[in-house]
Amino acid sequence: MVFGWGKKKQEEKPIEEITADKQICLSDVPKIVTDLQELRKSQTISEIKNLRNATAPLIDDLINIGKMLEKDNLNVDDIDKHLAIIVVRGKKQVINIIKKGVTRIPEISSIENALELDSTLNQILKKVGDVLGRQTRVIHIFAKKYAAQLKNNLEVMNKNHSEIHAILKIFDHTKSISDEILDYLTQIKTLRETRTANEKKIIETKENIVSLEKKILSIQTSIEEIKSSENYKKYLDLKKSLDEFGNQRTKIKNDIDAQFTKISRPLSRYEYASSLDKDQKNILTKLNTDPFGILLPKNKDSIILILENVRKAVSSESISVKDIDKTLSQITETEEVLDGFVKQVSEYFKKYEQLENDLNSLNPKNLFSLENDLEKNISFKKDAELKSKIIQNEVDEIISKIPRFVTKIEEKLRQFSNTKYILDSS
Repeated sequence: MVFGWGKKKQEEKPIEEITADKQICLSDVPKIVTDLQELRKSQTISEIKNLRNATAPLIDDLINIGKMLEKDNLNVDDIDKHLAIIVVRGKKQVINIIKKGVTRIPEISSIENALELDSTLNQILKKVGDVLGRQTRVIHIFAKKYAAQLKNNLEVMNKNHSEIHAILKIFDHTKSISDEILDYLTQIKTLRETRTANEKKIIETKENIVSLEKKILSIQTSIEEIKSSENYKKYLDLKKSLDEFGNQRTKIKNDIDAQFTKISRPLSRYEYASSLDKDQKNILTKLNTDPFGILLPKNKDSIILILENVRKAVSSESISVKDIDKTLSQITETEEVLDGFVKQVSEYFKKYEQLENDLNSLNPKNLFSLENDLEKNISFKKDAELKSKIIQNEVDEIISKIPRFVTKIEEKLRQFSNTKYILDSS
């Protein structure tokens, strides 16, 4: 409550009843929203203009009251000197505020003018209300003839301002609804464009899947033809023979390893103590680690030389062993079986190489290429099917979203139109 007037509760306007149903297309909505917005804008400006015109005389009255109050000495000569000082000071404050704070209000031809009016009236009422609140006793006791006029004047101004503010608030709410509707329309447009693009991608992806299926079937047919050929059967038989022949290598290697293990101690010590050339050094190292691969005819003389040198080193005790006689016997034994080992290894490698050459001659090289192509195309097909499924899920999500936006637009339209619009979203 300021200087005897207060903000009365605004009467709530009854909600307009929905009087009609109207079927429209989404494409009609922008024009409907624009027309409704323009109508509300025009109504808002018209209502506020009327309130402005009703308020302007009150502004003039305030200014006139200030002028009359300035000329009125309020009979301060007849009151206590100290009290007179308070009255004069209060009177001057009221006059100064009216002179400086009470300004002409703008003409109304746009929403911007209306907003300016709202702000101007708010400032006038606040400034005048504050000073009259502080000087209420001075005015009511010593300026009674102005008090009622000020109270009534400001009460009407405050009521008009409240109505102006409420009208602008309603217009702002209407504009907000309008913006939301247009935003929903934009989202629907974007969703439809995305749906169209995705449906095109789905068609392209499905065409690609069909193409891949044909390619996979062709490759599988080619593979089956190769695998049913006589050459491929020979290839499999020969490969089996080669795998089985590999077992002989294990047996020969085990026999050789067992023999050279008997003299591994003196061989190892001789490797560290000897000063052989590079080739013999390599042969000696192999004899200690994997003698199978080194027992070839070309290495036979070097192996015998190494064994004889080891024999001499053991005999002269430059290589220490637990039992010299036993070690010498084992070296002799190794030399005696060396020819047999060399022959076995040579024959193994010769036969293995022959089998391998025969296998390579029957090798269906295009089969491996076809199998690789088959694996790749099956992978491509799986990727394409997954991609199609993901895109289809996106389309399904869009299909479910659009009706929700349409419903929201219908709800928003009903908030500022007495026509019930039913949207056809097809």
